[in-house]
Amino acid sequence: MVDRLANSEANSKRIAVVEGCFGTAGQPLAIPGRVLIGEGVLTKLCRKKPKARQFFLFNDILVYGNIVIHKKKYNKQHIIPLESVTIDTVEDEGDLRNGWLIKTPTKSFAVYAATATEKSEWMSHIGKCVSDLLAKSGKAPSGEHAAVWVPDSEATVCMRCQKVKFTPVSRRHHCRKCGFVVCGPCSEKKFLLPSQSSKPVRVCEFCYEQLSIGTGLHTARPDPYRRSPANNLSDDDDDDDSSD
Repeated sequence: MVDRLANSEANSKRIAVVEGCFGTAGQPLAIPGRVLIGEGVLTKLCRKKPKARQFFLFNDILVYGNIVIHKKKYNKQHIIPLESVTIDTVEDEGDLRNGWLIKTPTKSFAVYAATATEKSEWMSHIGKCVSDLLAKSGKAPSGEHAAVWVPDSEATVCMRCQKVKFTPVSRRHHCRKCGFVVCGPCSEKKFLLPSQSSKPVRVCEFCYEQLSIGTGLHTARPDPYRRSPANNLSDDDDDDDSSD
């Protein structure tokens, strides 16, 4: 069915509509052989709190963005190649139900559907697209993925030293290797994780020691006064949705 739709006029129009909703800030999505499989609103577990995001599943990529005007305008487009994706179910907990993990070498996060049926359909379609892509390419499933960040609300004290309490002055940070919420003193060092960044990223003391065994060259200490020229965000704020 996907092959039959690939070059159809209806599919081209649907993709053009998605491109139009993201506007000029979004990347072009129409390429030969690409098919829009489905779309919908999912709740993404962001750093600060769960937030609604619009997701589009294509046969080779997963696209999502912030909802500005539902079905009319989206921004902060993100494109995830499906070849690198693995998915795992998440157990229901409190108000967070019908969830699963989307894991890639660059970034991993949890999303939640409105119903169990919707979750099942999303996971089934994503799994089918990934398996079809891997079968065509002959590649093995991705064995590496970035850690899923623990939400800020789940940690009132540093998850490593268990001593420092978080306050407006004592900020939360995230280790890019394990995803734990840690204090500044427990995450002063950086390490090069090539799948996540071309520059050394913040890691906790425990992960730094584990990573440094036999590879001590890929390290760097952060400069607390240096800001990236591209933005004015800390390295913990500069994730997929900026404010997450």
